[in-house]
Amino acid sequence: MPTDPVCGMFVPESSDLHIDKEGQRYYFCSRGCMDKFLSPSAEEGKLKRKLTVAWSLAVVVILLQYIFVSLPYRDYIEMILSIPVLFYSGSGFFQGAYHTLRARTGNMDLLVALGTSTAFFFSAFITLFPSTFPKAGVYFDAAVFIITLILTGGYIESRTKARANSAAARLKEIIPENVHVISGDGSILERKLEDVRQGDMVLCRPGDIIPVDGHVLDGTSEVDQSLITGEQIPVIKAKGDAVTSGTSNLNGTITIGVDRVGSESTLNQVYQLIQSASMGRVKVQRIADIFSSIFIPIVITAALASAVFWYLYLTVTGQPLVIEYAVLAFVSVVVIACPCAIGLAGPITLLISSSTSSENGILLKNTGSLERLSRATIVLFDKTGTLTLPDPQITEIIAAPGLDENDVLSMAGSIERMSNHPIARAIVREAERRGLNMPKAAETVETPGVGVSGIVDGKRIDISRYSAGGTSGVSVKIGGKDAGSIALSYELRDSARTSIATLKRMGLKVSMITGDTSQEAHRIAGMIGIDDVHSECMPQDKAKIVSGYQEAGEYVIFVGDGINDSISLETADAGIAMGSGLDIARESGDIILLNNDLSNIPLSIVIGRNTISKVKQNIGWAVGYNSALIPIAGGILVPVFGLSMFSILPFLAALAMGMSSTSVVLNSMRLRKKIMRSAGEYMPRQAMIPVKKTSADRVG
Repeated sequence: MPTDPVCGMFVPESSDLHIDKEGQRYYFCSRGCMDKFLSPSAEEGKLKRKLTVAWSLAVVVILLQYIFVSLPYRDYIEMILSIPVLFYSGSGFFQGAYHTLRARTGNMDLLVALGTSTAFFFSAFITLFPSTFPKAGVYFDAAVFIITLILTGGYIESRTKARANSAAARLKEIIPENVHVISGDGSILERKLEDVRQGDMVLCRPGDIIPVDGHVLDGTSEVDQSLITGEQIPVIKAKGDAVTSGTSNLNGTITIGVDRVGSESTLNQVYQLIQSASMGRVKVQRIADIFSSIFIPIVITAALASAVFWYLYLTVTGQPLVIEYAVLAFVSVVVIACPCAIGLAGPITLLISSSTSSENGILLKNTGSLERLSRATIVLFDKTGTLTLPDPQITEIIAAPGLDENDVLSMAGSIERMSNHPIARAIVREAERRGLNMPKAAETVETPGVGVSGIVDGKRIDISRYSAGGTSGVSVKIGGKDAGSIALSYELRDSARTSIATLKRMGLKVSMITGDTSQEAHRIAGMIGIDDVHSECMPQDKAKIVSGYQEAGEYVIFVGDGINDSISLETADAGIAMGSGLDIARESGDIILLNNDLSNIPLSIVIGRNTISKVKQNIGWAVGYNSALIPIAGGILVPVFGLSMFSILPFLAALAMGMSSTSVVLNSMRLRKKIMRSAGEYMPRQAMIPVKKTSADRVG
């Protein structure tokens, strides 16, 4: 059975609420979900207005109910203020309940709609006809509070998803709108990208973004493929080599034969996969929904049974007010079972959990991911920028006799300032950090795959680049004579090894997925204790590997930092993005490591496990109080106290709500200490402190 891409609810294929988009059919549980799918920004605006109305009026209703209890016409004022909250702000719950009933299932929408509507209509009835139940109280506050609280959680989730979609859309902005097409007579024409067709020839100059998928017809250049592979070291592209849309042409002019463009290009397919993963991620059903699907039939059955029993009993015994007492029995059961504390069980706990996380440099963008974190069985890591620092670092400078390190670095920086090569940027960055003077270079020439040369202070400087065995660098010549060399490598993050070890102690499997070569991937994996390695992976390959683990029954956490990781971050059960990563990676992830500390990954899992455990405890407390009073609401004590027992049921309902809500809040306040205590079992204090870097931490 298909699922609604917005709310995750199962929808029968016979539903008439469906659309076809980009060759795929999407089914929706309600018109509201379909509108949100088609126009998320407009629906987010509606939700914001509903939330504003709900909070504005709900606060007043609660103040009237508990503070200004003697205000004249208080019940009438509460009734009038509650109407917009229920039937405007809460309209989505009633629509969801309707479609849930049509699908013959149960969820939180149905429980909310049942409890709030029963509380409202009964309260409205006794407000308008007070003589019918002279001792009964009103429940307007419970009705508006439940809707407002749950609506707030929905708005936060909506904002998170909107930001993710916005970041994904920025992928398309990378590609230029206009490209240079070489016509049959050799002239160069500027043409809209949308007008380029397979078989055309496109000219790509240094610094340009490659706009199409194709192959090199003429020229040689180094191409930065980090957007696709995640690897910073450029790749030499010469005649016959394939090039990919969205990659950056660094230092040579090339002519490209167009193979794929527009919707068929690699970059556009990455965008579509991110969108599809975001919409199609199978949501783990909320704990409250699971509870509701079980609890609702019990509540309705108990309420109806109580009403029918008292109607028949009072009719047979000839008692007065038969219908009134039957209705009161039904309402008492439903209202006492109203999910006030159940609505609190999640938000209060998640608030404390989010606060604890942020104090440790963990940003929970999607608190719903905590449930998936708590079930995690495997953690998949990207390599470059995740397990290692994102940019190469200078590890050694060797100077020829008569020169020192700064002389070599200054000369190299003067020439490399004109290049976009990652090695060049690292050299210039280090020279600037040391405050070195880098004289202006003249007649600079960059040869793709070889290096760069130029004139500095009348002397010819030649920089030759090399890359081997995980180490990159340059050799420097001044006037044709060797002046020295500079070695660079990617360094492991300080906490990489200890974090991998901690995850294993927690019983999780660990794997690496990278776009780098097999040799380099296995070398680095061996340094940090990872045995399961997937190398030379494109973004689509990474996502397929994640899906493969999921199909095998694993709950997957993926940790990454680049655009090439975005699909995997969305596809995984929980995505963790590095704070230093690109915007789209941070928006695709459920969790962001603000301080880039990998030790916060096991801590995130500890937080997830303890948070969900606490939510379950809270629901248990809430259900316990409410369930214990359902038999009383149904009239089990009438033989002892007589029919007058029904007159105190409103007070028992209020007591149940108060006790369950108080227990939920008090239990949630213990969460912070529980998280720290559990973290200490896996991460002793010394393991949480960044270890001092040694030469073994250098990837080179």
